[in-house]
Amino acid sequence: MSKKKVIKSMDGNEAASHAAYAFSEVAAIYPITPSSPMAEHIEAWAARGKKNLFGVPVKVVEMQSEAGAAGTVHGSLQMGVLTTTFTASQGLLLKIPNMYKIAGQGLPGVIHVAARSIAAQALSIFGDHQDVMAARQTGFAMMASNSVQEVMDLAGVAHLAAIKTGVPFLHFFDGFRTSHEVNTIEVLDYSVFDRLLDRDAVARFRKLGLSPNRPVTRGTAQSDDVYFQSKIATVQKYQGVDDVVADYMKEISKETGREYAPFVYYGHPEATDIIIAMGSVVEASKELIDQLIKKGEKVGILSVHLYRPFSEKYFFKAIPESVERIAVLERTIEVGSVGEPLYLDVKSLFYEQEKQPLILGGIYGLSSKDTTPALIEAVFKNLRGEQKNHFTIGINDDVSHTSLAPIFDTEVTHPSTSELLFFGLGSDGTVGATKNIVKIVGDNTSLFSQAYASYDSKKAGGVTRMHVRFSEEPIRSTYLVNNPHFVSCSTDAYLTKFDMLKGLRKGGTFLLNTHTPVEEIESLLPNKVKRQLAEKEAKFYIVNAVDLAYEIGLGRRINTIMQSAFFKLNEQLMPFDKANKLMKEAALETYGRRGMEIVELNYKAIDAGGDHLVQVEVKPEWKALKDEVVTKDERPAFVKNLADIVNAIEGDSLPVSAFMNYQDAHMEQGSTAYEKRGIANFVPEWQDSTCIQCNACVFACPHAVIRSFIVDEEEQKHLPEGAKAIPAQGRDMGEKKFSIQISTLDCTGCGVCVEVCPTKPKKSLEMKAIGEQLAAGTQQVADHFFNNVTYKDLGTDNFKNTNFRQPLFEFSGACAGCGETPYIKAVTQLFGDRMIIANATGCTSIYGGSFPGTPYTTNKDGHGPAWANSLFEDNAEFGYGMKVAYDTMRDRLTTICEDNVAKMPKALKELI
Repeated sequence: MSKKKVIKSMDGNEAASHAAYAFSEVAAIYPITPSSPMAEHIEAWAARGKKNLFGVPVKVVEMQSEAGAAGTVHGSLQMGVLTTTFTASQGLLLKIPNMYKIAGQGLPGVIHVAARSIAAQALSIFGDHQDVMAARQTGFAMMASNSVQEVMDLAGVAHLAAIKTGVPFLHFFDGFRTSHEVNTIEVLDYSVFDRLLDRDAVARFRKLGLSPNRPVTRGTAQSDDVYFQSKIATVQKYQGVDDVVADYMKEISKETGREYAPFVYYGHPEATDIIIAMGSVVEASKELIDQLIKKGEKVGILSVHLYRPFSEKYFFKAIPESVERIAVLERTIEVGSVGEPLYLDVKSLFYEQEKQPLILGGIYGLSSKDTTPALIEAVFKNLRGEQKNHFTIGINDDVSHTSLAPIFDTEVTHPSTSELLFFGLGSDGTVGATKNIVKIVGDNTSLFSQAYASYDSKKAGGVTRMHVRFSEEPIRSTYLVNNPHFVSCSTDAYLTKFDMLKGLRKGGTFLLNTHTPVEEIESLLPNKVKRQLAEKEAKFYIVNAVDLAYEIGLGRRINTIMQSAFFKLNEQLMPFDKANKLMKEAALETYGRRGMEIVELNYKAIDAGGDHLVQVEVKPEWKALKDEVVTKDERPAFVKNLADIVNAIEGDSLPVSAFMNYQDAHMEQGSTAYEKRGIANFVPEWQDSTCIQCNACVFACPHAVIRSFIVDEEEQKHLPEGAKAIPAQGRDMGEKKFSIQISTLDCTGCGVCVEVCPTKPKKSLEMKAIGEQLAAGTQQVADHFFNNVTYKDLGTDNFKNTNFRQPLFEFSGACAGCGETPYIKAVTQLFGDRMIIANATGCTSIYGGSFPGTPYTTNKDGHGPAWANSLFEDNAEFGYGMKVAYDTMRDRLTTICEDNVAKMPKALKELI
């Protein structure tokens, strides 16, 4: 073993990049979540001149599609250059044709995969093994890493074994759960890789590279007389691959003191009940197994590292002879098969064995579904009891009844562990700040640290939860924090949206960022929150990070202030003075290239976070409070039974039956209109005295929050108190009034409307605190206009008149200030009920968008017009497909007016 250990906090993507860089001469890249950071690390290191094992920086080539990246890998390897790529999900599927060629021609390439769900009934960016299982037949050897530390230790083995054997390798680990989990790990030095590298094998590979000096022909065609024989000949190179991998793993074990082999057993030496699995569930299982063994149970887990070739020799070398019952857990699903892949592999190994243990198969964790020790304990209980086969865990399957109920009998958390939960607003910096906290603690104390982010499906402005742990022991808890000691919330809008305190431990701490002063905070808190704080005897602190950020000059970015406040409240982790110094060093490193002015602003924020905390008294009498009765307006069944539950971060509670009416994968439109998220700290207020009625703000609003109305005389009679309206300008307006309305709770606070407002010197829109606007009744007034004042059709000769029409794309999940959605919105205003638009699966700017529904997205029979097929297909996920989809949309919009092109609105011509 090396004498000096380098300990660092990093995520799985960075760990994989560390090893890949060492062995790569070329990296062919194309971004796809959650693998993109691997390529970003490689590119950044190459730009800084970092050298690989061959003494040169890696040549990075960014292609225009995943298929292009695969072709580049293939061509580069053919030339005798060691080449790597990184991918996930559909990106991997697009590489499969080239993967067959790479494997068939014995080229030692490596693909690192942050394993992710396949877009099927719906797109999902989250992790499981569906993608890698779809590539298991290509001829690539396949290796799995189960934790961030294992990614660091085993990613290099994939390269070493590929070079030595001439067999390409696919190295995979769980997308997000491992790829984005920050953990404190030991970093392998490149000297280890250099010592293990077979330089003779590298020389042989380079000698076989295509060269005009050594002309050969590759890629031939073979007929029925010889193809079979040549295929069998190429298969021979797989003989002994398992031994090569085992030898390299043994060397890594010697170096690190951590046990590695193609299959590794962990648990009771005479176990009767075991789990076989690969991926992050292995680490959580180990936590549980330790505690179950203390209770006297004979249990264990066999983790799979080398999945292809699936070695019978090393499998039986690792598994205890005492095993009587086996549960094979898989993070994939194969519809129509008699079982999932690993289950079938295990069954086949025992087919001719004298001893035949019971073998059950189960599915867990699709699309990063959280898998806790309670669920794993249910698997062991099923082995001993009911012995249900083809089971599921983590869901309530009330249709086919495959699910196992969790067992909450065993506490697995180490006594020294602190668990923390941060609720942030997408793009407010919570994720980055929390990762900085983890790295500061992990790199500068003896504590181990872990951070993992869980997101909703929105872009900027969505809810983000950071799950953080610190412990004196290595952290194996590869699941969400459910019982935190500390909860932080970045916006008080969440108080009524999410049950943030339900898992807070007794005596825990709650930190809230709020614009509300301490003397008014009690009236802000819902009764449920106050009762929870009192029942849990919690300590409650507030900080006005919003005003502080604006005063300092950081605008909406409150992350540094909240980070500092955290350290002030958690000095058991590190003295605040030391944390303050380390935070400033991190700020200098992060922002130094942008100039010392930016760095100084962050220094001020670091000081402010610790200085402006206010403790709020938690009154014992709050325990007796009853929840307020909340009356919601009439809501569609889809919204009430599905969307509302998902938006409250309670989607895990939905059973399978809730989706039986949506088996064709359709979802109903218009649900975002019911969300009323209230995520902005500041929202626009219309200043009617200076408004010139240009509608620039209406057009520019990315989320259709701002709308203009022409109010006729009859509608004026029913306007609510506080409604502002001024005489309408233009021909034939008579006594009609003009009004600008802002849906306060739907606003994201981007401020684009203020920027585009042309009135000078005083703008006709001013940003005001959202609390003030809600107290003034602006939302109720806007609701009246949106629902009771008709949209007027004044023609489409100019954008002013077009924006009096109803927008049919509203309140999308796009980022605050998005520059694309105003144009989509404008198209819907131009065409009204003559068009249909489908969500572009590859265009994240309108991900989660909302169309109000019939008649604007269907005709009177409930079906879209014959010409109106989806404008974007799944191939929109890669570059060329996006161009095809755009051209298709443009052509179809033009076709609508083909009978009268001469009369096409000028505004439309400008747009398309």
